[in-house]
Amino acid sequence: MSPWLQRQRHFLDFTLSALWRRRGRNFSLIAVFSLVVFVVSSVILFTQAVRREAGAVLRGAPELVVQRIMAGRHAFIPASYRDKIRRIRGVAEVKGRLWGYYYDPVSGANFTLWAMADRKLGVGQVAVGYGVARTLRLALGDNISLTSHSGQVLLLRLVRILPADAELISADLVVIRPEGFRKLYGVPDHLFTDLAVRVANPLEVATVARKIVEILPDARPVLREEILRTYAAVFDWRSGMMIVLLAGALLAFLIFAWDKATGMQLEEKVEIGTLKALGWETGDVLAVKFWEGVVISLTSFLLGFILAYVHVFFTSAALIQQAVRGWSVIYPRWRLAADVDFYQIGLLFLLTVVPYTILTIIPAWKAAITDPDIVMRQ
Repeated sequence: MSPWLQRQRHFLDFTLSALWRRRGRNFSLIAVFSLVVFVVSSVILFTQAVRREAGAVLRGAPELVVQRIMAGRHAFIPASYRDKIRRIRGVAEVKGRLWGYYYDPVSGANFTLWAMADRKLGVGQVAVGYGVARTLRLALGDNISLTSHSGQVLLLRLVRILPADAELISADLVVIRPEGFRKLYGVPDHLFTDLAVRVANPLEVATVARKIVEILPDARPVLREEILRTYAAVFDWRSGMMIVLLAGALLAFLIFAWDKATGMQLEEKVEIGTLKALGWETGDVLAVKFWEGVVISLTSFLLGFILAYVHVFFTSAALIQQAVRGWSVIYPRWRLAADVDFYQIGLLFLLTVVPYTILTIIPAWKAAITDPDIVMRQ
């Protein structure tokens, strides 16, 4: 080991001994420091993980969805639009989709109804997401009653509950046959909710979307990339709002850290004066204080980050998920896959560890350049 490394090791040993002598003060500082890092890291990790899950789900979505706009609102689209879009060069497939929302007055929840011509789904049968089954306390074979647009009650038999690990996209989902959907909402056979368009060449999606608007002026093409950007913006906004709400706590922590770091106790000043009287150089004193700041800030950062990691990926962010994911009655429950944004964590590291380390050096430098006799007489 080089002489320089041996010297730094001795400084670190001395620092750890000094920190242990003032363990009560230092433990309180580490607790507050770790709590701030824990909360901010939890928001960052949870937002990044949910964005990743949403992106993975939307990768299976159609490249292009075409809606019809009437009076500035989404309206049903005629089947004739499907035939016109099929004739556009580059379009591989166009499917009409039927979906909508249904409010259940008993649970106060909004269900997403999706029409699907599934061979496993017979007439008068439905499949529901795990969240719907949990909210309504349903089991296979139970009947679900839905009130149609005309006031008629439709009794549907539950034959399938979608897997729990797919709750992110199916928590509030009710899958019904197309004829049942049309009967429930009174939708004629020639109308669809929207059209899903598959483009042969992914590079031509924007071109196809432009051609659709040219031949169908009241159509609104929605690209899959636009949906991904919208989801990212929503999660960024929610996480940003939460961090803004924590600004007061962050400011209080900075004041607390400044007071603890700059308000040197008499014992510490005497210690620095003694070291100077024993022949320590100013650089040696600053090295000890540097290691003190590194030990406290790095320990706090690692402790807060590890707790945040466990909180997000082992408890699905139980303490903050309500604020980040928004308001609803039916929430998906699923285990988040570990996904760490090292850029954001590194930025948090630079905004917490580095400033605190610098704050510990400044008062030590002032005491170190003062005559030892004056320091020890204080």
